[in-house]
Amino acid sequence: MKVHTRTISRRSAALGALGVSAVLALSACGGGSSEPAETTAASGSPAAGSTTLTMWTDAERAPALEEIAAQFESDKGIAVDLVVKDFAAVRDDFITQAPTGKGPDVLVGPHDWLGTLVQNGVVAPVQLGDKAGDFSEASVEAMTYEGQTYGVPYSVENIALVRNTALVGEAHEDFADVVAAGQAAVDSGDAEFPFLVGLDPKQADPYHAYPLQTSFGAPVFERGEDGSYDVSKLAMNNDGGKEFAQFLADHGDQGTGVFNSNITGDIAKEKFAAGASPYFLTGPWNIPAIEEAGIEFAVDPLPQAGSEDAQPFIGVNGFFVSAHSKNQLAANEFVVNYLSAESAQQALFEQGGRPPALTSAFEQAASDPVVAAFGEIGADGVPMPAAPEMQAVWADWGATELALIKGGVADPAAAWEEMCKSIEAKFDS
Repeated sequence: MKVHTRTISRRSAALGALGVSAVLALSACGGGSSEPAETTAASGSPAAGSTTLTMWTDAERAPALEEIAAQFESDKGIAVDLVVKDFAAVRDDFITQAPTGKGPDVLVGPHDWLGTLVQNGVVAPVQLGDKAGDFSEASVEAMTYEGQTYGVPYSVENIALVRNTALVGEAHEDFADVVAAGQAAVDSGDAEFPFLVGLDPKQADPYHAYPLQTSFGAPVFERGEDGSYDVSKLAMNNDGGKEFAQFLADHGDQGTGVFNSNITGDIAKEKFAAGASPYFLTGPWNIPAIEEAGIEFAVDPLPQAGSEDAQPFIGVNGFFVSAHSKNQLAANEFVVNYLSAESAQQALFEQGGRPPALTSAFEQAASDPVVAAFGEIGADGVPMPAAPEMQAVWADWGATELALIKGGVADPAAAWEEMCKSIEAKFDS
């Protein structure tokens, strides 16, 4: 696996928090309403007899969307109201409210919601047509479910290995070499931790550990020739998965301590920004804090722990049209022809730091070496499964990984196999 490294200087256009995106929605005339607790970020009066669309958004994205909405109103005579919503409950609110006529017309959110949204009948297919070729292949694939494309992608994100170049001067291809270099920094007194990754105290973090797992040849589900997941076939219940289980135990609290169950995401970010470790397994969402701290760093590809390439999950954010919209023509026009425009995707990137899904916009954004490096690494990644069945995987997966990291599991391979059987039993129920 070829390793690309870049030493990154501080830059003024800091990347914004990336995680899971907040949700936007368009609601057509009579198809959407705001609650008293919500605040209007932007609104306009439509021309006489025209339709008004309402879009739910978070405060971060509202400024970029205001200009796009204003252009749409100028061109089409249709106003777009931006309503600030709390992200935490917005998916469930959308599922509940859309069928009643009070929900939005267009939703922006992470692609892994897609299976649940389709299952509940609240999103409609969109026709990208020739525009599909303007986006990265992975982003369109992520917005496709059971052969239908349901969303217009606007950003792509993934994790990488961020390295403090003052502590470790060169990139390493294998995880064992990464750990050795990190430990050398600790032994010399220059660092406190050889390696940092944030772990949830109840669920560890299968998302961040996934590239290491795939390097053992243990993907979560089988994939067909077209790249789609076969969620009836759990693929990680194999010898590679069991080897990965032993790997977690070996590097957990009672092993090397590389995976530390007491290090949360916030602690990991704080410690790396303080120069306490040469390595941080993370995504672009933590780059601003690292830059603000004045850390000189490189973005390295994900190291191999096993014999295969390490493949990260790809997260794609995009715009969905409500199946219950009373004006789907206007909603589709806004989503497909305005929010997919290069200027729109560039504006959203500049506002929130999420690398654009539109190829031409990404090429502009990639003048920033951080964006370019994450993009190169993400090109080898795979979309996070969007099927509802994925919800049955996370809990057992995370709990088992945490138990392995904490130690005390007599037989890691047996624990992994038991986890897989528990997950498969949920599929059969």
